Amino acid sequence: MRNNAQENVLKPTLAQLLERLMHAFPEAAIQIEDEGHLHVGHTGAAGGAGHFQVQVIDARFEGLQRLARHRLIYTVMSDWIPKRVHALSIIAMTLKEASNASAIQ
Repeated sequence: MRNNAQENVLKPTLAQLLERLMHAFPEAAIQIEDEGHLHVGHTGAAGGAGHFQVQVIDARFEGLQRLARHRLIYTVMSDWIPKRVHALSIIAMTLKEASNASAIQ
């Protein structure tokens, strides 16, 4: 069994995730949340890989269905899945969708 120091070697930092996503989506507003605490004891968490939620708001999503948006993000992360990132929850919106969502809240 690994200790926490060994497990976190694989898991990317929030800064590393942000850097990677900003490189792929330079005009986007991006928020990342580490959801690892919600998965303690889960197989992926025990192996050291991270569980994250990412929110990407970008004009390039205009006209794309949810699946196509998610594929763009998964493509950016593909070499980290499943070794460094075990689970990735994605919220991908256009600027208009994000504006409408914030107006509702």
